[in-house]
Amino acid sequence: MNDAPTTNGQETGMARLTLMDPASAPESVGKVLAGTPLSLFRIVAHAESAFEPWLKYGTALLTRLELDPLLRELVILQVAHLVESRYEWVQHVAIAHSVGASDEQIAAVESDREDDPSLTDAQRGVLRFTREVVLDGAASEQLVADLVARVGDRQVVELLLLVGHYMAIARLIATTGLEPDPPLVTLTARTEREE
Repeated sequence: MNDAPTTNGQETGMARLTLMDPASAPESVGKVLAGTPLSLFRIVAHAESAFEPWLKYGTALLTRLELDPLLRELVILQVAHLVESRYEWVQHVAIAHSVGASDEQIAAVESDREDDPSLTDAQRGVLRFTREVVLDGAASEQLVADLVARVGDRQVVELLLLVGHYMAIARLIATTGLEPDPPLVTLTARTEREE
């Protein structure tokens, strides 16, 4: 992806909404905001009653899935690439590296090379599945059947939850005009690498 943040190919400007000030947020929200530099959190925090459940859901997607963390990150990068979410791309390239993605695998996602030799058969299948869900609104019956045979029902549903979550975040980012924050590799990602 190029260095300029884009929204459907258009450069974005400054955020269109104000970032929530941790000092003026409810105490529990303010504590979270004070502990992270991510502007995305400071936008979502405006939805005060949904903020903490949203964080818990996002954390579950990043830490509690049966799905392999590397497959998870390749899916997130595929979503970011296909919907041109520079913000997500910047954050998740760093996380993908932390869970074992190679530069070649990341470049394959960025260049639409789902048959790249750096990718395993499982990774190729997951990337194709993600592409169809994002671009066509649903994966084909055959692709779903192939993926179920490879990873099972649970992981297919986990993949769909990931795709939907990161597509929603990408739309929020694009609509609010957020520019990428510097990569933030979380303790979660480091913990996964050590396991």
